[in-house]
Amino acid sequence: MTGLSESAKPGAPSRNPKPGLANKPPVASDMKPVLLGVDVGGTFTDAVLVSGGRLFRTKLLTTADQSDAVMAAARRLLEKAGLSPADITGFSHGMTTATNALLERKGALTASVTTAGFRDLLEIGRQNRPRLYDLCPSRPEPLVPQELRFVVDERVAPEGVITPLPSSEMERLVAELRELVEVGEADGVRRPGEPESVPLESIAICLLFSFRDPSHEKVLADMLRRGIPGVHVSVSSEVLPQFREYERFSTTAVDAYLTPVVTRYLERLGAEAADAGLPSPAIMQSSGGVVPLEQAAASAAPLLLSGPAAGVMGAIFTGDRSDIENLIAFDMGGTSTDVTLVRDGAAETTTGREIGGSPVALPMVDIHTIGAGGGSIAWIDAGGALRVGPASAGAEPGPACYGKGGDQATVTDANLFLGYLGERLGDEGLVLDRDRAVEALANLAGKLRMTMEETAMGIRRVANSEMVKALRVISVERGHDPRGFVLMAFGGAGPMHGADLASELDISRVLLPESCGVLSALGMVVGDQRRDWVKTVFTSGAWDDSFLEEEFAELERDAAIAASRLIRRADLRYRGQSHELTVELDEDFSAAGLAERFELEHERAYGYRAEGESVELVNIRLTALTPLERPQIGKEAVGGGIPSIRNAFFDGAWIETQAWQRSALGTTEITGPAVIEEEEATTVVPPGWKARLDEAGNLWLEAGS
Repeated sequence: MTGLSESAKPGAPSRNPKPGLANKPPVASDMKPVLLGVDVGGTFTDAVLVSGGRLFRTKLLTTADQSDAVMAAARRLLEKAGLSPADITGFSHGMTTATNALLERKGALTASVTTAGFRDLLEIGRQNRPRLYDLCPSRPEPLVPQELRFVVDERVAPEGVITPLPSSEMERLVAELRELVEVGEADGVRRPGEPESVPLESIAICLLFSFRDPSHEKVLADMLRRGIPGVHVSVSSEVLPQFREYERFSTTAVDAYLTPVVTRYLERLGAEAADAGLPSPAIMQSSGGVVPLEQAAASAAPLLLSGPAAGVMGAIFTGDRSDIENLIAFDMGGTSTDVTLVRDGAAETTTGREIGGSPVALPMVDIHTIGAGGGSIAWIDAGGALRVGPASAGAEPGPACYGKGGDQATVTDANLFLGYLGERLGDEGLVLDRDRAVEALANLAGKLRMTMEETAMGIRRVANSEMVKALRVISVERGHDPRGFVLMAFGGAGPMHGADLASELDISRVLLPESCGVLSALGMVVGDQRRDWVKTVFTSGAWDDSFLEEEFAELERDAAIAASRLIRRADLRYRGQSHELTVELDEDFSAAGLAERFELEHERAYGYRAEGESVELVNIRLTALTPLERPQIGKEAVGGGIPSIRNAFFDGAWIETQAWQRSALGTTEITGPAVIEEEEATTVVPPGWKARLDEAGNLWLEAGS
């Protein structure tokens, strides 16, 4: 959670306390950790359990109620490990609940309250045009409908209160909002995109200049929470006490829109975990750190990239085990592909991005996501061209080869037809039906007037081209030469495409982690507990050397935090610029030292310094990290196997191809074409590539000389 509030302090109540969400006491430090991590994706739910140096894994289809798949995965792993729920010392979870609710516009019916004169700020937004020559762009509907936007007659300016907030204004507002909580269908209050009337569930408060003086917001929030106790209230000075009113308002609205949905899910999951005897789960945030379930349930906006961020943490952990600090993390699942750049053992981060048409200005791992996954559906556009995604078959009905009613060709169907996939998938032993894949591909091939092989390879190449574009966005387009990085491919579908993508980018090495099919779940159990705060301290010119030290001391004092590591950052810009660069501080808090670090970062990012220009300090940021118990994973016994042979399509022909079980490779170095199978993923080794296992159990693909 970003923001500084009473709820951030130890022992303080949640902003909107919910029953049944309290965490269990911490585990004694002398106990050996037994760690459970579960990541819910759009198609599959991945889970790992680490105990005594051994790593147990499972991959199940995601269920309509995500908590069902989470608990099923936990039971499956406990059975595999021969353990009971009481043996689990740590349980971490990543989810797509918040992301799906925002993208599908299935959040809570939300009202907004702002300063008079700024009622339609969410709809006005910024004047940026995503497509320069599109004169009539379509924009997503605001999360708050017009009839639910309220104002109060108050005004706070940078220099202080100009117009006080009278009690009569607050009483009027509470009365109007209370009526909406008790509406019936005849009252006509509707969630955007929904035909049925629903009661008000959430309120977003964002008053002008509340990041400078939050007194009006706090009084108003207290009155609303007392007057309408069943409604969630998100307050901008708690969610994001930072300047730029549109981004602050948008982030607060997203938080209000999603929190009731996420809270219901986490309440259900917390209750089921308690009934099963499991610890209360910690929840992964977009920043790559976990927070207790109660804190996650109080504020949903920081959870939007929960699962993808865990994948990056797993990639960093795996890279460290193989002494790799510079890598490109490529996570291809059933529904989407996420890519991230990791430099010097740390992920690139950002202080905000647009998700589902709504800016969210919170700390998060800098992940670029596209709608390309194993379940992405192939289709023909109006011009007759073959396209793939972003629509996905998901888990239900899934690709045609799942045999669950899907009849449209997907990337998974193409890979199965081409001989890259085996007959079974996942820990449930899902049997893949090749005949159904052939039927779906034949239908598409007929429309395209292409052969089956051309159609299947076309689907694969189109998907690859989209993923290469994504990889270029986070590397080449940001000034990084991908040839200096290792491509780490993971997720259920990533290892099937890793070598092809590496070839496109002239990358010579691909790393497939020992747990590549469930790496996001492993990332859950290697993340630190993390809290973030931000404070706007705008200086229009030079600042005194003691200023920064005093501001950080005040921020740390107000946060009342106890952490083993504090990271201090500052947002700076040249005078006249409209956006900032974030720079990490060391022990030197001097103005000259910070300005020099900013100019170095500006030169790295943009290729130049603006010599002689004044540097402005805009925000300060504080991150508190508390490391959790880290798993110790040993290498499992491998070797002693022999491959089977099957036909697979490479270089325009069907070729007899070795099919290895990954656990049977041992020290054998194999040359492509080959496929290497494990329960959760399949690796494709094209002609001209070699594959080998390293001492940590990770699989390397290397391009031939």
